[in-house]
Amino acid sequence: MTILSNRLKPICDRRAEDVVAGKAQRSLSDIEREIANLPPTRGFTRAVTEPGALRVIAEIKRASPSAGTIRADSDPVAIALSYEAAGASALSILTEPHWFHGVDAELQAARAQVTIPVLRKDFIVDPWQVAETRLMADACLLIVAVLGESTADYLAQARSYGLDALVEVHDEAEMDIALKAGAELIGVNNRDLTTFIIDLANAERLRPRVPPGIGFVAESGLETPEDFARMRSIDAQAVLVGSALMRAPEPGAQLRYLLGQ
Repeated sequence: MTILSNRLKPICDRRAEDVVAGKAQRSLSDIEREIANLPPTRGFTRAVTEPGALRVIAEIKRASPSAGTIRADSDPVAIALSYEAAGASALSILTEPHWFHGVDAELQAARAQVTIPVLRKDFIVDPWQVAETRLMADACLLIVAVLGESTADYLAQARSYGLDALVEVHDEAEMDIALKAGAELIGVNNRDLTTFIIDLANAERLRPRVPPGIGFVAESGLETPEDFARMRSIDAQAVLVGSALMRAPEPGAQLRYLLGQ
């Protein structure tokens, strides 16, 4: 485990408590027996790295520590359908309940109504969560700032379940860990998790460190068509956009606007 920032630590500590409660209800071996009977996932990494236009991972979240409540009355199913119709290549759905007000069942309901792959966006601190994610989504989020050198083990576990992983980094040291772990899809978070300050230059600085053949996703702070163009100019395969869509009166229409449709 890495040394967590003051912002991350309470979230991860609380998720660790949730895992203890979850394990009391269902063991890892119980979940793995269920996984054995599941159909294949929808191919999250493939969907967001297809050649051609910049791909969008459109996010559904009600709240965040930095922004507070963003959209308290959101209908995840309706928003998921609007994102798909607007051209999203994949969805990201928050399930962390305490700071982001996420609900597992809402992710499952939304995924059941769309055909594009879905990332379960949460704070994974235990292998049990990777298995749990396979029951409800097509990909998990592995945050190097949380997992450190253990990222490789979590990535191997996800692959053993047929689950894709978006490996998130914030700086050069974390990028080195992600590459060493064998990540096939790396997301650069433009938000400093200590200060919450956003700087798109973070993605620009780290992009050259990603070798050909590994997918690159720019995350956080993308608000305008010009921001999208900026990420296209560094050859990002995809962008992950949440708050800019969820704040808009019609999230799907806002996505069309950002895509220049």
